[in-house]
This record gives sequence, structure tokens and C-alpha cells, in this order.
Amino acid sequence: MKKFNIRKVLDGLTAASSSSSSATSHSGTPRENDVIQETLQSEHFQLCKTVRHGFPYQPSSMAFDPVQKILAIGTQTGALRLFGRAGVECYCQHESGSAVIQLQFLVNEGALVSALADDSIHLWNLRQKIPAILHSLKFNRERITYCHLPFQSKWLYIGTERGNIHIVNVESFTLSGYVIMWNKAIELSTKTHPGPVVHISDNPMDEGKLLIGFECGVVVLWDLKCKKADYRYTYDEAIHSVAWHHEGKQFVCSHSDGTLTTWNVRAPAKPAQIITPHGKQPKDGKKPEPCKPILKVEYKTTRAGDPFMVLSGGLSYDTVGRRACLTVMHGKSTAVLEMDYPIVDFLTLCETPYPNDFQEPYAVVVLLEKDLVVIDLGQIGYPIFENPYPLTIHESPVTCCEYFADCPAELIPALYSVGSRQKRQGYSKKEWPISGGNWGQGTQSYPEIIITGHADGSIKFWDASALMLQVLYKLKTAKVFERARSKEEKPSTEIVEEDPFAIQTLSWCPESRMLCVAGVSAHIIVYRFSKQEITTETVQLLEVRMQCEFSDGDSPDPGGEQTPTLPTPGASSSPQESEPPTQPSTGSNSCDGPRDNIPCLKVRSSPLKQSPGYQVELVIQLVWVSGEPPQPITGLAINSSYGLVVFGNSNGLAVVDYLQKTLLLNMGTSELYSPSDPYQRQPRSPRKQRQPSGAACDTNDGSNTSEDRCKSPTSGSTSPCNSDDERKQKFIQKDAKDNSFIRSRSSSVTSIDRESREAISSFHFCESFPRKMDSLVSPCVLVGTTQGTVMMVALSLPPGGDQRLQQPVGISSCGTLVSLKGGILTMALLDATGTLLPPAYESWYDPNASDEDKEKNRRRRPASPPSSQEGQDSQFAVLCSEKQAKVVAMPSQTRIYKHNITESSFVLRADVVQMAGANCIACFCANGHIMTLSLPSLRPLLDVNYLPLTDMRIARTFCFSNLGQALYLTSPTEIQRITYSQETCDNLQEMLSELFTPVETPEAPNRGFFKGLFGGGAQSLDREDLFGETASGKASRSLAQHIPGPGGMEGMKGAASGVVGDLARARIALDERGQKLGELDERTAAMMASADSFSKHAHDMMLKYKDKKWYQL
Repeated sequence: MKKFNIRKVLDGLTAASSSSSSATSHSGTPRENDVIQETLQSEHFQLCKTVRHGFPYQPSSMAFDPVQKILAIGTQTGALRLFGRAGVECYCQHESGSAVIQLQFLVNEGALVSALADDSIHLWNLRQKIPAILHSLKFNRERITYCHLPFQSKWLYIGTERGNIHIVNVESFTLSGYVIMWNKAIELSTKTHPGPVVHISDNPMDEGKLLIGFECGVVVLWDLKCKKADYRYTYDEAIHSVAWHHEGKQFVCSHSDGTLTTWNVRAPAKPAQIITPHGKQPKDGKKPEPCKPILKVEYKTTRAGDPFMVLSGGLSYDTVGRRACLTVMHGKSTAVLEMDYPIVDFLTLCETPYPNDFQEPYAVVVLLEKDLVVIDLGQIGYPIFENPYPLTIHESPVTCCEYFADCPAELIPALYSVGSRQKRQGYSKKEWPISGGNWGQGTQSYPEIIITGHADGSIKFWDASALMLQVLYKLKTAKVFERARSKEEKPSTEIVEEDPFAIQTLSWCPESRMLCVAGVSAHIIVYRFSKQEITTETVQLLEVRMQCEFSDGDSPDPGGEQTPTLPTPGASSSPQESEPPTQPSTGSNSCDGPRDNIPCLKVRSSPLKQSPGYQVELVIQLVWVSGEPPQPITGLAINSSYGLVVFGNSNGLAVVDYLQKTLLLNMGTSELYSPSDPYQRQPRSPRKQRQPSGAACDTNDGSNTSEDRCKSPTSGSTSPCNSDDERKQKFIQKDAKDNSFIRSRSSSVTSIDRESREAISSFHFCESFPRKMDSLVSPCVLVGTTQGTVMMVALSLPPGGDQRLQQPVGISSCGTLVSLKGGILTMALLDATGTLLPPAYESWYDPNASDEDKEKNRRRRPASPPSSQEGQDSQFAVLCSEKQAKVVAMPSQTRIYKHNITESSFVLRADVVQMAGANCIACFCANGHIMTLSLPSLRPLLDVNYLPLTDMRIARTFCFSNLGQALYLTSPTEIQRITYSQETCDNLQEMLSELFTPVETPEAPNRGFFKGLFGGGAQSLDREDLFGETASGKASRSLAQHIPGPGGMEGMKGAASGVVGDLARARIALDERGQKLGELDERTAAMMASADSFSKHAHDMMLKYKDKKWYQL
């Protein structure tokens, strides 16, 4: 077989992540390794973004295409999010990052115009799966305040801060020489500047008349042909918005004092009506009290009834603290709809795109600061539509995140079936109105699940298959605890001021569906999945006393295989198997003594009704010890096959048997080292430790079938703080500031003290050789620490069945396996052929089913690696830390490969993942690099400087999964998914959804016989004659700069990825051509029928008068 080829290394390795690989020979090792042929090469890897899910962060504007039925949302950071039917969404970004102030669709054209706060406008092509900018225009001398693009027009009106209006041809993105200057628009006698343009619209019935609203309260009806103002309407309050009646005879203005003025077009002297929707009407006929500004008004007519007037703002000033409202006025009824967040913008959706027809509104889309709401105008009470998009990621801030690609197939239906019962009622019965676009035709069929942990203690399971995202099930962990009704009732034992139930880390076994979560209040909850509802009379509670490392005067905690059965003072545990979870009698919380043996949260004492889904099996709480609060959980793992939960912090580690509800081991970190251990640390100073004021340790070990997981580091090496350690310390302190949900009440520690303190950082359950040169495999736990030590703990399990529930599990520490630089992040095991050995697991069975069903379904699935023959290694332990990776042969415990991942930075997240039928280590560094290393030889396969770490949120939520998938929280409300697989990148075009679909534009409204006869219908305008270069001349070159975009047809053809993009474009072109040919055929057939009819009538006429003389006619 071919030996490892170390030459296949990416060219782009940078100094920032300089690395080196080395192999040390060992008797028997090369012979074993030679048979492993590594299939992964650099060509298998490529990094690219796939999709972005969640609510657009800091939204600023919105637009809707009424024919394509696509919604666009712009943000303050220059992002564009486009939404169609459920599962159709798209993200793109303006390079400048300036706020999007306005969006305008070219209705049914597959294009969108965006106006930015940096005074640039851009034309986006939406006919390709990844929208691109075709043209840009950057204004140099004037600031853009408002844009208007009339339906089916190619001329865009742009209002500016100076009060002028410029006109842009959207096809060529060039300025017209036609300009409406502010001083021509207003009265010549006016001495003051009218302010910025806040509104532009053309008269629905006469395209030649343009309505211009100035901020000061002046509205001008401008005659485009005559280049003069027809009428001027003046009101003494500032204008925020203007809306036309569809007949073009009236318009409504909203003002800064909460009033609405209705004007007749031909009566500019005074408003036809002034109303204050939320003002109190005084009895003596005086003006009503002023209200807050009405920021926007829309005036929509119906054929069969009263018109709708929809407005935002305008509440009276005495409604202090009242939430933002949307007001719907229909006839004599006024409905005030309270929103959860401030309103950014709203749009009324209508049946017709034509402004000169009855509008027939059917829904209102309301864009809030943190939500998107669609209101049904057609049902009594105005219910909202059920939102199909995954916009609730941020319902409570995300505190941790895990990603599981290629899960068991039955998991998603099981979670969906229990989650569907949680849906709230009272939604509109109609279909979601934003229904444009088509799903992608991806071949990616494997199930993917994302789990998010939140600050309120909730956990959400999401179906992430096929580049979509849909919430499956929500678990509320806070239900297990008593809730304080007020601040005064809050127990003084809480160690965090806000969000005491926040999820810190979780461990999930997809095969057994066992879930274990750790929270910031040093609590751990073990959950089982059941399809049946149960009521738990008493929540099982186990309190664990994890002391600080003892000084000379202290006595060590009992450890090893001791399992105390009664809560005694100073004992390492206080199991409560049958008693209700009351505070232990040994607990002390008196005013004159330190808090002792008291948990941070109080478990509820009343019966707990548990719905189908995840149900509490056991609650484990760390307690206060001699006035010191418990330290945060930094490592966590669960194993369903062994029935064990293992967790650790800076005080040590503990092993709990969740089947017997007993504590098996509670040992300080230093006690894990054997007495003759060369890696043993020096005794620490006897000074008592307090909890760091810094962040929640985001270490995390999720029992995915292939790897253990661990997040951002908590401490460094034992050496004095060098520049790298200081850099990392600053990084951790920044995390402390960023994470407001983990503010500690206890005093802080110095950085040196925290650095010198060794904490448990990760675990990995496996079946391996616990001691050097063992010949038989047995259950073990690999334990990794923040100072780079990997230790083995051997497990001795009793036989299955009833004996498993009665006999104790034996545990013994086997000393240090190996030591690495930096804290341990992930560990895994390979067999002699390089295949990943997943932890053993038990298949899922319903714990509330009958005993017969349980036994039928209970099957233990151990990893059963072969036993080692004398002198031969049959396993490889893969170990990755913040600085380096090592591969160690087992059972000889010989290091065979080592790779220094980074010198100047440190790894934040590392996972052993399956990819293209092989395994590799995927790493994300603090300097923004994403790297992959082959296994077992640790050859660098990918190194890309992906994103500079600007936010601790990214570090806290970044996670890799199998099959080249990864994700992170790119903003507090959005998940960004990326792939590092070349195959996925190649197929991405095919997998993405299509925004544009060929749809016929509805027919224009019928003018009617009399309107056509007497000219009462809509008046059209030849804008080309008016605004074209021949009529209006050229615009000033210094006014704006034209920038051709990368998304022009030439650029698009070159950038589209391969055959798929060409086929997609060809299909769209064929569809459009076919549609046009069909229309041509219909018109030809109609003309032929008309010609036949005319010929027949002419023949009949000829026969009738054929034999008559001229005087007989």
C-alpha cells in the first residue's frame, strides 16, 4: 500500500499559523501504519458560505414584489435578506457595509434597487441564485433621502437632502439631465429652505404629475412636461409620509404632531380633513392635544367596502411605556395592534400591482426591530399568519450551539411529532402570503440537526437538512427549578445576577436520544426522550460537593471507588435517592456563618407534569463549600451504554451513575495524577480560590457518534505568562465583558492565578486499553485538562439487567497518557485501519413503555475493537489541544505523529469529523484560520484565513460537523452555515433556492367605455422623450460616479459555477422564450380568426349588393 504522502499540502499556509509535522518511529508502529491508506487530499476541501438563517440583524428597510411575491429586507450593516415561500431565502451583502435606507423592486423583472446611507444606489440581479450587483451609482455632492420607482418604469426618482430630485435610468444606471430644483418647486416668496425630500410619488391617474413632499410640511404637485409646480399644499407640521387614493384625486399626509391631513388635489388652500387618530378630542372645539409623530401612513381602497388606512406611531404622549402599535382604520372601526418590539417599517400587501386600480389589501407585513409579523386584514380581529421562517433563533440570546450532520433518520420525525404539540393556536387559516421562489434541487439528503442553548434555559432542536432550517422542538430546562417572583425573593445563593438558568454546555447522544445539559448555576440535568406524558412526583436530585484543591491543613475528599450513601458533613456527595429535594440538613445559610452545602438554585418540590419529548431523569447540583460558590462546569459528557455522566471544573472531576442516581467519583484534578507521574503539577498555593468574574466557560463535550466537543479555552500553560498567554487572557476577559448573562457575584481572581489553575476541559468515552501494554480493551474515559494533560480513567461495569442497577460501577485512575501544549479540546479513537471508533451507545427505547417493549428495543451497541496481540498496537488515540495535535499508538502509548497547529495564536474549536468516507481534524483558530488535518498522519489539508475573530459570539458558537459542514452565530439573531467540502461547493448552485420564477404580470385595469371616450382614465407619459439625453441633455459628471458591478452578464457568465449555473440560466431563458412564443401564438391565432371573420363579412356584403344598381343601394 502507498505510504503517507506529506507533500500534498495547501500552498496557502501562512506564517500566522505556521505548522510542522513530525513522526517518531517506534518498533511495530511503521508496520501498522503502512497499511492505512489515507484517501483525503487537499482537492477534497474548499471553504465557502452556504446559507444564513435567522432574523436580519438591525433591519432598516423593506420592499415587496407583489407579482413575484418576494420580500426584501435591508439592514444597518448593509446586508440584504430576501424571503419567498418557506425554505426560500437568500443573503447578500453590500461591500461598503453602509445602512440600507430604502429598497425598490423592479416589479416582476427579477431586479432590486437599494439605496444606502453612503449615498450610493445599486441594481441587484435576482435572476441568478446568488444575487449580484449589475450597476452602482455613487452621489458625490448630495445626500440621498428618498427614492421612488413607478410601476413598469425604467426611470428612478431620487430625492436629496438639499431638496432636489434627480432621475436615473435603471437600465444603464446613468443620470438624466432632467433635474427638479427645490427653488423651482416651492413658492418664490418662501424665505426658508423646505428641507430634505421625504416623499416622491406620481399621481396614479397621471404619470406626468409628480407629488413631492418636503420635510417642512410643504407638498408640491409638479408637472413633468411643463416643468412647473401645478399646486402647492402647505401645513405647519413636518411631514413623515404621503399616500394616494387610487383615483388620484386625494392624498393623505402624516405629520409629526400625530395628525393625518387629507387633501383634494385641486384644493390646495386647506386640507379637506384633519384627524388625530389617537388624540383626545376636547369638548370646547379646540385643537386636540399633540401626539407622537405618525411615521408612516398607507391608504388602500377596496371595491366592495370602506378603504383601509394603516399607520404606525401617533400614540398620545401620556402612553409612556406602552409598546409600539400599528393602527388599522377601516370605516368607523379603529384597531390598535400592539407589537413586541419597535416598528421599523410596514407594507400593505394588495391584490394588484397597479396603483390606479382598487387596491384590495389583504395583509400587512410589519418589520419590527427583532421580528417579522404579517397581519391578515381579511379576518375579524386581524389575526397574524404563522411565520414559516426560522426567525426565532434569538427569542432568548443563544449561549451555546451544536451541529450534528448525518443523524439517525428517525430522529427528525420523532422530534417533530413531539414539537408539533407545542405550537400556539389562533393563527390565520390562510396560506403565508410571501410565497415566491422555488426550492433548490439539491442531492444532499442526509438528516442534519442543530441544537441551540439559550440564556433563559431553553434548548431548541432545529431541522437543518438540505440548507433549510425549521424548529422541531423546544425544551424548557427552567421548569425543573423554583422561580423567584421578584428580586427580593431571589435566593442569595445564586452566583449569577441575570439568567441563572442559562445553558452553558450540552452533551447529546443522537442514537440513544439521551441529553445532558449544564447551566451557569453549576447545575446539570439528565434527560430521557419519551413519547408518553408522565407526571413526576419528585424530581430526582443529587448534590455534589466539589471542593477547591486542599492545602496542607485540609483533608482530601473521599474519592476512588467510594460511594457514600448518606449525606454527612464534609462528604463528597449528598445523594438523595428517595427523599424529596429539600435542602440538606447539613446546609448552613445563617447570617453569622458561611454558606455551606447549599445549591445555587432550588429544585421544585411540587409534582412536575412532563409532556412527550425530553423528560427529567436526574438533576445534579454543585453546592457551596465553606462560603465559596461552586465553580462553573467546564467539561461534560454522557454515555448511554454505560449509564454514566462525567463532568468537571477547576476543582476536579466527578462521575455520576444516572441509572442508580449515585455519585461514583469526586476527585481533585491533582489526585488524577499517579504518585510517580512525570506530568504531575507542583502543589498550589493554599490560598482559597474564588470563582472568576469572567465568562462562562464554553467548554463543551457533545457525545456525537464521532467526536467529543469542547469550546473556547479557559486557561493556558503552566509556564509564566508569555505574550501568547497574555493575548489569550485578554481574549478571555473580553469574553467576560461580552457575556452579560454570566456576571458573577463572587470576587475575581488575578490572571496568573487563573492561568495556574488546572481545570477539566474535555472528556471522551471509549473502549480502549486503560494501562500501558494491556492486551484487552475495556470501557474507559479519556480526560483532558486546560494545561494539556490527557489522562485515562478505567471503568468496571457490572453485568446488564438487574445487576447493573444493584452493583456499583468500579472506577480507577490510570495516570497520564500524554501531554500537549495548551488546553485539550477534543479526543477520539481510531482502529488499526484508521476507522473512527465511536463511543458505545444504547439504542433508544421509550422509558415509559411496557417492560416487554423496553427489552425488545434495548440493545447495547458497544464499539468492539479487536484485542491487541503482544507487541502490536491496534488503536490510535487522536488528541488535539489549543496549540497542537498528537496521535498516540495504543496500548504502547507511543506518540507516532505530532503537528504544531499554531504558534502565534490558539485553537478555539477542534472536532474530529467524517468527510468523504474518511476522518480528519477540523480546527478554528483565534486568528480566523480554518484548518483541517488528515488522520492519522496529521498532514495539513486546508488552511484558509476565513474570518478575523471580532466577536466572542463566534468563538462561543463555532462548531464543525461531519460531511464538511460547520456553523457559527454571525450576529445575535443569525446563524451562518459554511462548508469546507469541495463537493458541496461544487453543488451549491444546484442546492440553493431560486428567487425569480417566470410569472405573467396581471392585466392592467379596464379603463371602461366612457373613460376611454372622454379621457377620464389614467394618463400615460413618454418618459423617454422627457428624460432621455436628446430632450434633457447630459447630467453633470461630478454629481455622481457610475460603477459597473461584478454581476453584469459578462461577469455572471464567468462567475457562475459550471454546468449547473449554465443549465439554470438556459432553463430560465427557455421558460421566458417559451412564454413569449406562447403569447405570440395566441396573438397570431386571434389575428387569423379576426381575418377570417372579416373575409366572411366582406363576402356576405358582396353577395348582398352584387346585382343591385347604384340607385338601389
